[in-house]
Amino acid sequence: MTQPSSEIPETPERKSVGDGLYYLLAVLSGALAGWLNIKVGDLLLTAMTVLGANMLLGFLSPRRPWRWVLVVGAFVPIVEWLAYFFLSQKAERAQIYESFLAFFPGIAGAYGGAVGRNVIANLLGKK
Repeated sequence: MTQPSSEIPETPERKSVGDGLYYLLAVLSGALAGWLNIKVGDLLLTAMTVLGANMLLGFLSPRRPWRWVLVVGAFVPIVEWLAYFFLSQKAERAQIYESFLAFFPGIAGAYGGAVGRNVIANLLGKK
């Protein structure tokens, strides 16, 4: 038998409001990483930006960290595609393919942040 929790239960409205801020942060981080990929052209800087953003998002909201990988990582090729059509910055074929590589550091960051959050919760949790 479980004991009643003294915490306020999360309603669907509370979840959506809290997650909305995280989704906005994910979109902005992905757009920043895509912009860096276009302007600087350094894949390592783009990868570190995606890694840091996903690590932060995985730590702040450890439930289903794969969604941060999808949102942040998807914006790197989307921003490159938008730059191709609207800014007339023609990317080479290799640049287009390498923009999809942003998903790999994103996976490590999101799941690393979620695991780090769970470790801290276990270390500092109530006994």
